[in-house]
Parts: sequence; C-alpha cells; structure tokens
Amino acid sequence: QVLYDGLCPICVTEIRFLHFLNRNQAGKVDFIDIAKPGYDAAKYKDVTYEMAMEEMHVIDEKDEGQVHRGVPAFAVMYGAVGLNWLARLMMWSPVRPLMDKSYAVFARNRLKWTGRGDECTTGRCEKKTN
Repeated sequence: QVLYDGLCPICVTEIRFLHFLNRNQAGKVDFIDIAKPGYDAAKYKDVTYEMAMEEMHVIDEKDEGQVHRGVPAFAVMYGAVGLNWLARLMMWSPVRPLMDKSYAVFARNRLKWTGRGDECTTGRCEKKTN
C-alpha cells in the first residue's frame, strides 16, 4: 500500500507512472490518496495524515505489513512495480546517503515548491479555490 499526497502535482505524476507500470498486475500495489476526505490512519498501520505528509510511507504486505518510510519506502514501491534495478540502486550503500539527503530536502520543501505552502500550514491541506 503506497500512501501518497493526491494534491501534490509531483507526487501524482509519479503515482500515475507507477500505476501505469502496475496496470497488468491489478491489486498488486494499492495507491492510497491520503488527501481524500475520510483517510483513516487506523486502516493503514496508524500512519496518520501528518506522518504521511512528512515523508513517503509504504506498507509492505509481503513483509508482514512492515511500514517503510523515506527512501526505503520508494525502494519497496519501485520493486513492487518491476523497477527492481532502481530499488537496488537507491539502497546501494555508496548511493544511499545521497538518496537520503536528497529526499530529505525534497520532503522538507515539496509543499513550497509546488505552491502549496499557504494552505498547508495548519491541519489538512486543502485545494485552493480561486
């Protein structure tokens, strides 16, 4: 189960690509939009909306429901859709520190970079209505 922010344009683009890769394997990967009303952390190993907004979370049913966060979450997600080479590369010890640092910068700034900082300062993010 991949928990993602459905109001993040960068995240949605990536999820669409992964969904495309997963198209012939229905049910193998569930993409869960945490931005939808009614997201219930109790259904997803108590990963709250706030936790999921801070960094990527993947719940790996093949690994007894293990919750992976950050770069390991991406590696599990990519491996599940057939991008095993990318998953291994991300977790390879010479590359992993760079991946961790790069992702930390992205995670810390993605709301600002996608023009969503204002509506996400308190509580749940809301789509802007002009």
